[in-house]
Amino acid sequence: MATDHRTAAGAPRAHSSGSVDAVLDESPTGSFHHRVVVVSGVGFFTDAYDLFVISTVAVLVAAQWHLSTAETSWVTGSAILGAFVGALVFGRIADLIGRKRVYALVAIVMIVGAVASAVAPNVGVLVAARLLLGLGIGGDYPVSAVLMSEYSNRSDRGRLVGMVFSMQAVGLVVGPLVALLLIATGVDHELTWRLLLGLGAVPAAAVVYLRTKIPESPRFRAHVHGAVEAAAADLAALTGVDVPAVDRVAERRLFTLGSFLRDRRMLVLLLGTAGSWFLFDYAYYGNTLSLPAILKEVSPHASLSLKLVWTLGLFVVFAVPGYLLAIVRMDRIGHKRLQIIGFSVMAVAFGALGIFGRLTTLIVPFLLIFGLSYFFIEFGPNMTTFVLPSEVFPVNMRTTGHGVAAGLGKLGAFVGVFLVPTLQRNIGLRGMLLVAAGASVAGVLLTLPLPEPSGRSLEEVAGRSAPGREVAPEGPVVVLDPGVGSGTQAEIA
Repeated sequence: MATDHRTAAGAPRAHSSGSVDAVLDESPTGSFHHRVVVVSGVGFFTDAYDLFVISTVAVLVAAQWHLSTAETSWVTGSAILGAFVGALVFGRIADLIGRKRVYALVAIVMIVGAVASAVAPNVGVLVAARLLLGLGIGGDYPVSAVLMSEYSNRSDRGRLVGMVFSMQAVGLVVGPLVALLLIATGVDHELTWRLLLGLGAVPAAAVVYLRTKIPESPRFRAHVHGAVEAAAADLAALTGVDVPAVDRVAERRLFTLGSFLRDRRMLVLLLGTAGSWFLFDYAYYGNTLSLPAILKEVSPHASLSLKLVWTLGLFVVFAVPGYLLAIVRMDRIGHKRLQIIGFSVMAVAFGALGIFGRLTTLIVPFLLIFGLSYFFIEFGPNMTTFVLPSEVFPVNMRTTGHGVAAGLGKLGAFVGVFLVPTLQRNIGLRGMLLVAAGASVAGVLLTLPLPEPSGRSLEEVAGRSAPGREVAPEGPVVVLDPGVGSGTQAEIA
């Protein structure tokens, strides 16, 4: 790719900006970036596919195994709880040992979890298998997002990271289509739910080998491990641009978890990214996984197949265009600004449905307004809560920060799975929607303190004075002590 950067002899030429970061920031988008998009996107296809089919699976399993309401909720929400843990654990590990090693591992975990779910003999095993699946899905969030972000140039970064996440749109459509096909063809209900769960292993199995072939992030190699020469060699192979010897500065950045959590700026970033993601996922997952129950209240006599058609319509007519428009426009609008716009429209849509009771008794007006919220969910925080944490944290804590944000987001989803049905029973559909509107308003407020990363280099967004950074122009690598304050320097042999 990017052969225009090579000399006539085919050798890599030096980039005018010099450093590893500058080469990545200015190199044009090419085939390698698109390959990473596809290979990374399978985790989010699996997440979205699973998000839809589990609501149908839960209905079939509850009838077959005579599950209680609590047991059914665990079937529905266990993967989300696993994703909470997986994002935290694998996000931290990826900052310690590298993005690439975790990249393939989480795909394997997803495969095992999906297959184990499909063959589960009872509800206990099913819940445990779903927890395992969730670990892989959760771990995929920070690794895929950050790897794509760190490979991207500054002008297309939001679009490229957004394209990874937009594989959710494919999963949202494929899930209901597969469910409709199996139900319409009269397949036995037990075989139906087992096939629905087992098919979740297919996309991860298709790319697990390819993930082992994606190179480590050059930014991580250069700045966390100090392997500037190796990072420069990878860049030359991938982009055709050579980093001049004078700019191959030995550098390492150490930043302990304790110092990260004591840094005021990092805490503000965590609050903004993790807090807004928690509130968003509460409303999004809670409402989506409860959609069959919501539609049943709006239209009590609709069949399961008809509700599947309505759900598919919501995704095709509103959600998918929202994803596509976000990919095309988010770098121009601004990632932070788009998140504020999306949360604001969500608040208005949920608020209107909650305030005007007539809207929750007529299926067409309800679907139109609920669909509007779905459009701005995708053209807004569902995309941006994923993108922003991959940009605002320093390189040495980037997957840790993203993992915390994604983990708390999944915790919000887990809370929504249990709380939304409870609210619907106790305060009604309108009351539950008003709570979702309030969560959307709070999401706007938590987004405000975040920086706007659109069009800026990752170094600039994170701040070149980020804790734990010290450059050694000559001689051995120098490391800044990661404690609070100025720290001390120590040579690394």
